[in-house]
Amino acid sequence: MVLSVALPAGLDASKLSKDISSYSELQLARLKYRPTLPSMLDGPSVVEKGPPTKAAGNDEEIAKLFPSLYGQPSVKLIPAGASAAAPTPITVGVVLSGGQAPGGHNVIAGLYDYLQEKVPGSKLLGFLGGPAGVMKCKYVEITAEFLYPYRNQGGFDIICSGRDKIESPEQFAMAFAMAVASAEKLSLDGLVVIGGDDSNTNACLLAEHFRGKGLKTKVIGCPKTIDGDLKAAQVPISFGFDTACKIYSETIGNVMTDARSGGKYYHFVRLMGRAASHITLECALQTHPNITLVGEEVFAKGMTLGQVTNHIADVICKRADAGKNFGVVLIPEGLIDFIPEINDLISQLNEILAKAAVDAEGMYEWKEGLQPNTRTLFDSLPKDIQDQLLLERDPHGNVQVARIETEKMLISMVEEELGRRAKAGQYKGAFEGRSHFCGYEGRCGMPTLFDATYCYALGSVAAALVQAGETGLIASVGNLTAPPQEWTVGGTALTELMVVERRKGKNKPVIKKAMVEFEGAPFKKFVSVRDDWALNDRYRSPGPVQFEGPTASQPNLTLLLEQGVSI
Repeated sequence: MVLSVALPAGLDASKLSKDISSYSELQLARLKYRPTLPSMLDGPSVVEKGPPTKAAGNDEEIAKLFPSLYGQPSVKLIPAGASAAAPTPITVGVVLSGGQAPGGHNVIAGLYDYLQEKVPGSKLLGFLGGPAGVMKCKYVEITAEFLYPYRNQGGFDIICSGRDKIESPEQFAMAFAMAVASAEKLSLDGLVVIGGDDSNTNACLLAEHFRGKGLKTKVIGCPKTIDGDLKAAQVPISFGFDTACKIYSETIGNVMTDARSGGKYYHFVRLMGRAASHITLECALQTHPNITLVGEEVFAKGMTLGQVTNHIADVICKRADAGKNFGVVLIPEGLIDFIPEINDLISQLNEILAKAAVDAEGMYEWKEGLQPNTRTLFDSLPKDIQDQLLLERDPHGNVQVARIETEKMLISMVEEELGRRAKAGQYKGAFEGRSHFCGYEGRCGMPTLFDATYCYALGSVAAALVQAGETGLIASVGNLTAPPQEWTVGGTALTELMVVERRKGKNKPVIKKAMVEFEGAPFKKFVSVRDDWALNDRYRSPGPVQFEGPTASQPNLTLLLEQGVSI
């Protein structure tokens, strides 16, 4: 293999896990980048325990579900001092769970480097293909050569991920039994679960089960989701959010330039984020669009689909009066779930589709099962949106919102509403909509400097927590608006983030999703400027992700605002 980059001393090119000869110059340059760690991790550390914790809600039920873990304190890592004992080598497993997010490879790099440098003789085992790899004991030992091609690169392809849904008591019993067998077979001292809210809920369940069985295996989570809805005071941000938002913001900035240049298109941009609108809000703050729909606000106001359509049409009419027949509209992926009448429609469809189906001629015989007002709503939707609402549900039983082209639906409905206004003499402009979906391209982008550094720290913290014998915690890194050397590190009790929700007729422990807060600094900032953005084109083009220069290290605006920084 002929390489255009010099490998670090000690690495054998013939043993690399991936051919890097086709890497771009940027990819090769990023391989050499070594993130800065918080100074707290420079030497040996010990944990300082905080006070007993409570759940985010439903204390009594969470206490019953997690008798061994409930109430345990969150911890901080502090210097061990000169009298620290020599470390004992440990074996740690790591698994990627759920959808991809930029920076996952750096979590694994942080784990590996910490173990090699701080706990010599330790092993890191990567479970292949997600949680199924844990249950089936399919793994690979991560070595320096195996890891090197993935440092600071996007994706989860180093060991790949999976969405193995475990729901029934029988499935949990089997999964736990298989996980116990794998942990015992490999003599795991720790298992690090890199995932979102569901994955970290399962990590907590597994930690409870292992402790109840008397296993030595400790379980530590790491906060992953580009949606930004896994966060709390102790876990200020999930990794991947920063990178995804900056990738999407580049695209939005580009279509803004196109809109203003052509002067005749309205670009409707749908953005990832099923349960919360954090991505849409962050991208709005980054780019200053004319219209931004925040799902949580739509829900709080009880807006109908017609009211959402009229809101967009009102702004378009005002812009037309000013001679502007162009603009940009941002839409969260999960908007339809936030519109109460559509939510009712989906609930009724879920019930009906469990029993009936579309007939051979495509006639919707089952529509008699819809309530009259809901059927009227369904019939008012464009035909392609009707078809998309009938698609197979996801493993959670939800409509697959990524496959519902909400942006096209709104273009069609706005166009119809503007036509009505034009006939009534209330609109004299011209409307031509263009649709875009910023989706999976944001999940595997090359991580920003912030995400690369944050993830590397998360991995190192997870390793330190396992070494300290902690379990049932999620790795936590704070003070993130300061230089990385000043970041604080520790672990937050997973039960502290939990509530009980009713899912499929049963009470389930879940990590509470963080929604857009109306009293939060990011939303307040947005509200203070959106009316100006609607009519006056304050378009901002952030450009591509930067790895050098004055803005390269700047984290996302949501984090800055939430941490009290003025922008």
